[in-house]
Amino acid sequence: MTQLIESAKRLVSESIIAPKGFSAAGFHCGLKHKKKDIGMIFSEVPASVAGVFTTNAIKAAPLVLTKNTVYANEKMQAIIINSGNANACTGEQGIKDAKQMQVLAAAKLGIDENLVGVASTGVIGERMKMDKVEAGIAALQLGGKLENAIDFAQSILTTDTVMKNTAYSLEIDGKEVIIAGVAKGSGMIEPNMATMLGFITTDANIEQSTLQSLLKETTDITFNAITVDGDTSTNDTVLVLANGLANNQTLDEQHPQWSTFVEIFQLVSRDLAKLIAKDGEGATKLIEVTVEGGATDAEALKIAKTVVGSPLVKTAVFGCDANWGRVICAIGYSGCSIDPTNIQISIGQTMVVDKGEPLQFDEAVLTAYLKNHEVKIYANLFQGDGYGQAWGCDLTYDYVQINATYRS
Repeated sequence: MTQLIESAKRLVSESIIAPKGFSAAGFHCGLKHKKKDIGMIFSEVPASVAGVFTTNAIKAAPLVLTKNTVYANEKMQAIIINSGNANACTGEQGIKDAKQMQVLAAAKLGIDENLVGVASTGVIGERMKMDKVEAGIAALQLGGKLENAIDFAQSILTTDTVMKNTAYSLEIDGKEVIIAGVAKGSGMIEPNMATMLGFITTDANIEQSTLQSLLKETTDITFNAITVDGDTSTNDTVLVLANGLANNQTLDEQHPQWSTFVEIFQLVSRDLAKLIAKDGEGATKLIEVTVEGGATDAEALKIAKTVVGSPLVKTAVFGCDANWGRVICAIGYSGCSIDPTNIQISIGQTMVVDKGEPLQFDEAVLTAYLKNHEVKIYANLFQGDGYGQAWGCDLTYDYVQINATYRS
């Protein structure tokens, strides 16, 4: 952790509405059997907006609508989200339904419809029950209390077992600036995002173009550095709203505290990414893979993602088996520059491979280490200065059970 990150304060009340001027709500409208399934985030004033979206060629209707809204207007004041139905592969009616959600939310708030983003998550290929959605939007009661933020965080979950929230405060130009985030995601998680929704709010004053560049760079090393099962979905969306109510001087690369803001923004994104990886469907452990000595940062990150995404590595971690052969095998098929005779691998604090050859280690010590809820794997390739880090989870019996019965 750098001194810059240490200068920030992690908020006890980790909620998406911690920054000034934001409110939220969540409600059960009937898209899911019992749990909350519709939510909203609102800013008192139109905010600069940035977004990144799925790389899947098949994109859900609300994602297409919201992507167009982000790039056309560069401002957003509200986001309406539902869970339980992805509104993906639903044809022209799906587009109409997403648009209706935007219009209904705008009318409720008394704002222009082009200031409303729409996001959905859930089952693909089912038409939205718009009567329930309309009633749900009407019933939403925005508030600025922690309970309102919790209602929202619960409303976006699908197979998740826990809410995913984080928030930090820092000082910019003598003003308190807060960056907060909330996310959902548990299955169909693969680098380049997937069935995940992420929302970040901040009261920082920052222009849209600067915010968009920052989000894109941050996504590459956080949300795009996680994997659960290798599937990339149709709905993944990360949106950032910056409403400027902290009244700091406009942030950009020339601002003397730009690097501080960037580090905390990346920390918020990294927190959310790790929470998603840790809550993978059926998961019992978070796996973190760190690669040093890559030919480039991009290659080091690719190798880290390859290792953490390997089903054999995942199952070895689940079974508490210190089978480093699966790690070096994944490094080998990553397609990156390596020297097989000059690789170091450690599991936790125990080095198991040096110069590509096995080292003697205490099997009982590593077996005990692999029983932890977080497992760290390190590799040094000695090819350059490249550094990369990726996160995933173990692969368990429960993952199969959850996905074998998802629709029922």
